[in-house]
Amino acid sequence: MKKVISINILTFNQIPNDRFHNVYHLREDHTSELLLDDIEIHFMELPKLSLKPHKMDDRLVNWLMFIDGAPKERWEDLAMDTPGLKKAMTTLEFLSQNKEARALYEMRKKALLDEQSALDYAESRGRAERDKEIATNMLQKGLPSSLIAEVTGLSEPEIEALNKKLH
Repeated sequence: MKKVISINILTFNQIPNDRFHNVYHLREDHTSELLLDDIEIHFMELPKLSLKPHKMDDRLVNWLMFIDGAPKERWEDLAMDTPGLKKAMTTLEFLSQNKEARALYEMRKKALLDEQSALDYAESRGRAERDKEIATNMLQKGLPSSLIAEVTGLSEPEIEALNKKLH
């Protein structure tokens, strides 16, 4: 299983402690035995940022302060040693300029997403074709459909359809 991380940034206090960042895992209720380490749930409560002083070099704190609307005069300090934050600030400034700039940004973003979607589709089609070629080769060697299904991920009806095309 691939690791799954859920990040929840809250504008209100939910968890009854004074930490702004809490991390949870799945554990058994009685023994506290960890079920698996592949699921992590983070809660970051913005109102708690001001409760305790934080190191200014803490990158997570810098990001959260920016998200929470830190004054623009603090942005340079927050962006220092925080990869990506300067880019986010520049993008926000750009988008805040005018409607035309936002529209251009949205068009570019849509074009990039469309391009990625087309690449993903082509890749999945290529994989499907490869699986069919492998299945055809396995059928020609007389291997059982159940093994072919296991190896290629194709369904038994798909394999039978390929087999009919061969004969």
